[in-house]
Amino acid sequence: MPSAASAVSSGMLAQRYTCLAVFLFFSISLVVPSGYSVGSALLFLAGLTVLARPGVWPELQREDKRLLWVFGLFFLGWALEIWLDGQSSSRFDKSVRIVCAMVALLWLLRHAPKAACFWGGIAAGAIAVGVWSGWQRWILGMESIEGYTLIIQFGNIAMLLGMMSLAGVGWAWFDRRSSIWSAWLLLGFFSGLAASFLSGSRGGWIGAPLVLLLILFGYRDRLPKYLLSGFVALMVLLVAVLYQAPSTGVQQRVELAVSDVQLYLDQARVDTSVGARFEMWRTGLLIARESPLIGMGGQGMQRYMETLVEEGKVDPIVTNFGHLHNEYVDMTARRGLIGLGLLLALYLVPLAAFAGRMCSSNVQARPYALAGAVLCVSYICYGLSQTFLSHNSGVMVYFFGVVICWSMVRRYD
Repeated sequence: MPSAASAVSSGMLAQRYTCLAVFLFFSISLVVPSGYSVGSALLFLAGLTVLARPGVWPELQREDKRLLWVFGLFFLGWALEIWLDGQSSSRFDKSVRIVCAMVALLWLLRHAPKAACFWGGIAAGAIAVGVWSGWQRWILGMESIEGYTLIIQFGNIAMLLGMMSLAGVGWAWFDRRSSIWSAWLLLGFFSGLAASFLSGSRGGWIGAPLVLLLILFGYRDRLPKYLLSGFVALMVLLVAVLYQAPSTGVQQRVELAVSDVQLYLDQARVDTSVGARFEMWRTGLLIARESPLIGMGGQGMQRYMETLVEEGKVDPIVTNFGHLHNEYVDMTARRGLIGLGLLLALYLVPLAAFAGRMCSSNVQARPYALAGAVLCVSYICYGLSQTFLSHNSGVMVYFFGVVICWSMVRRYD
């Protein structure tokens, strides 16, 4: 029978392992090829050691079970689509990662990381991608920032890291009373924001005001009015500078988006970024009408899309894309209203859990609940212009991000 001293030593080693994994998950997610896979793989492997020994499983609360249920149901819906649609077995690759996150949660509930590793990794990841983006734009003179994932994924995940860093400023300022940590996390916020703007990916900009309001709401009872006013003024100034500075390319991207919308509405032009999206969304709604309950599956959707093109009902440009650039329309076309319901549950069930802890009297858990809520709301917004979960980066960052944030919330129960 192990001694108390050896049990304590084992627990310390387990937490250090978790700290390393969580720090790597956030810090190298965008600046190393498949960087988000390193920390998540470590967490999954650790989770297997818990899964294999039911006697050491953590005591699951009702919200833990809800989280596992919604993850499991979404996985089953995805796997069922692949099977019924006759897709290659390689298509299971992304969906299986959901199960990996479920396994990792068992470990995280027993061995949550330290706060410094959690917030430090998030800020480090945001700062790293901000520096890298700035180097490419202003030193190398590159027009398009090249990440190791698609530019939309790159820009939006950079924005997410920045916003989560901002959520951590409250922890640093109110809980740690540390000006150094506050400065580090604020730097992460501005770096993540800058990387997103420099990438030219516009999807993250849509939800940014909503996420900022969420963060302000989370700290509403702890922020003095002068600080709140100063932050709003600083944000307005930052946006104005980024918009006006020619080197950022933000103003040109905004004007181009407005022009694209006008061309689609006036001339039905689909040979633009926004016009192509509008045409894909219209196509997706036509597909969903044919099989509203269970959808047509990925291959069935592509075949019906080609039929619509042949009949002249939609523009041929839609066949150039493997998805419909809207998570909700794409999901309805592929998996019907059942699939859409599972997608909404995937976002709203964790969001409800985080929101409940945000509004509780437990101020220690609040920053982590807020970080989790920022993750959920960001993905809800990103899905309006991109099928974020059709990419490895989108799957890994969401599912492992949720279980990591939730383990931090549960640590302070």
